[in-house]
Amino acid sequence: MADETISGFLDELAARTPAPGGGAGAALEAAQAAALVAMVARYSDRPRAAGHAELIASVLGEADQLRADCFRLITADAEAFGAVAVAYQLAKNTADRKAVRSAAIAAALIPATRPQAEVIAACTRLLGLAEALRPVANRSVIGDLAAAVASIRAAAATGRINIEANLPGISDRTARARYMEVAAGVEGLLARADALTAGVRADLALLLQPRR
Repeated sequence: MADETISGFLDELAARTPAPGGGAGAALEAAQAAALVAMVARYSDRPRAAGHAELIASVLGEADQLRADCFRLITADAEAFGAVAVAYQLAKNTADRKAVRSAAIAAALIPATRPQAEVIAACTRLLGLAEALRPVANRSVIGDLAAAVASIRAAAATGRINIEANLPGISDRTARARYMEVAAGVEGLLARADALTAGVRADLALLLQPRR
């Protein structure tokens, strides 16, 4: 999907096909969040922020890397879920074939869930970057930082529901427990995102106050 246009991707997303779906959408949201964090960092690298140059450079470097990682996950998710779709197409007209089909689906769901776990991990890192950047961010683009947080929130929440949707089909107890732990951690991430958004809104409210 690397050469896909936005319009083309949306056409594929809207089509009656198994992939891309919500998982690819979550990865795209995370990639967009990373791009916005990087943009805010670039606007914040100005002469009067010289005391924070090292922090801004660190945020920028990691945000750019996460953008690339999340962009890769768009394709990874679509490809992994394609394998699940193939398993669902296996014959089930006899008891033996039905058992083979169920086992194939359960096996395919383990790697198919991994990209969503990676999206959530990326969101956790991105939120940390946004939290670090907020105190030193250029006030003219502080709203874009909140936009990044909104995308982080959407990506993490979508990743969680996608994992939860796959869990009933995963029979491997170790894999299921691992993914359940990832999904359970999202609640705290969403609370942090809401707190950061509230903080940015408070920053914007201060900008409305008349200067003395």
